[in-house]
Amino acid sequence: MRKEEKAVIIDRIAQALKEYSCFYLVETNGLDAEKTSALRRACNNADIKLMVVKNTLLHKALETIDGDFTELYGTLKGSTSVMFANVGNAPAKLIKDFVKKDDKLPALKAAYVEETVYVGADQLDTLASIKSKNELIADVVALLQSPAKNVVSALQSGATKLHGILETLSQKEG
Repeated sequence: MRKEEKAVIIDRIAQALKEYSCFYLVETNGLDAEKTSALRRACNNADIKLMVVKNTLLHKALETIDGDFTELYGTLKGSTSVMFANVGNAPAKLIKDFVKKDDKLPALKAAYVEETVYVGADQLDTLASIKSKNELIADVVALLQSPAKNVVSALQSGATKLHGILETLSQKEG
């Protein structure tokens, strides 16, 4: 591969790293054609971009963008595929679902989610349980709505009681 071709590939990888908010480094070497195709389809359906990369080119691409990725460099051995996503837990959930059907592949090497580096396959459960931005917003909205609903409910029940008392008094006077 010529130097110009490598520069184009490095630029393409760097562009994908900037475009997506998180990425996972996974081992997919050993999947047969059918399972690889199924993984690609699953990624497509989950809005995850799957890219097979050369470790040296990914390393150079990581060096060109903002952020500290030094913890990831040690995981760049063997074959590496990168899963790019904008929902932090989506690739972890996909890997967990896929591994249930398969033996051990795809295997998580490392991940960069919410500006945090996770290294090792043992981090998969942690990554799958991370709440997405939309899930966190929904939780905050639910927490904010709960007290407001209680206040509205109390005001409505108080108004009903007050109305009943006033009606009773007006009937006694009449």
